[in-house]
Amino acid sequence: MAGHSKWKQIKHYKAATDKKRGALFTKLIREITVAAKQGGGDPDGNPRLRTAIDNAKAQSMPKENIERAVLKGTGELEGVDYVDVVYEAYGPGGVAIMIQALTDNPTRTVAEVRAKLSRNGGNLGTSNSVAFMFDKKGQIYVEAAGLDEDAVMEKALEAGAEDFVREDDAFVITTAPADLHAVKQGIDAAGLKVSQAELSWIPKSSVAVSGEPASQLMKLLEQLEELDDVQKVDANFEMDEAEMTGA
Repeated sequence: MAGHSKWKQIKHYKAATDKKRGALFTKLIREITVAAKQGGGDPDGNPRLRTAIDNAKAQSMPKENIERAVLKGTGELEGVDYVDVVYEAYGPGGVAIMIQALTDNPTRTVAEVRAKLSRNGGNLGTSNSVAFMFDKKGQIYVEAAGLDEDAVMEKALEAGAEDFVREDDAFVITTAPADLHAVKQGIDAAGLKVSQAELSWIPKSSVAVSGEPASQLMKLLEQLEELDDVQKVDANFEMDEAEMTGA
């Protein structure tokens, strides 16, 4: 499947930045709240909520935080009305960027995103100016330690996965967007440990960047990720790992 080698590099980048994001719980709580609002507060009957709760537990979020977020989504506690938005942009070196956000004020969010882009050599694009360069897919990550690759692949395909690949210490299972939660339930039922499940924009091809554009791109992506309203950033770049990590 196109995009896997590029996606591997992007995940290396994200693994480094996620550790620095002090607002990670805020992002996880927003997803739980939106999932509960859209599909109800019972995770057994709401696959998106089940996935959001599992992702929060994987980050050691306290049980009371999760329960409060669910109650805000169902209206049992006063909460904020969030909406899903996606922004398309170009970064330094001509890199295409997809920005997923959950916001209660799209006007504020687009202004913040535009400001980060303009200060770091990027610019906001119009609808479908960038999206056509990506495939929207579900991505499920299973810790590979001690597992037989063929057996895990068989379970993934039985659950309805489209693709399966090993990347470093994880198996990455790819699904159609609408199948993400159902496939995750099948993976869970098989007794496999899911470390993360998410919707991603996987690049069909990539742009090689190095030197100053690479440094500027890393700064831009990190600043976009730090925005409270931004849930996830995907981009179609390739670069040396040393430049990606700042080593």
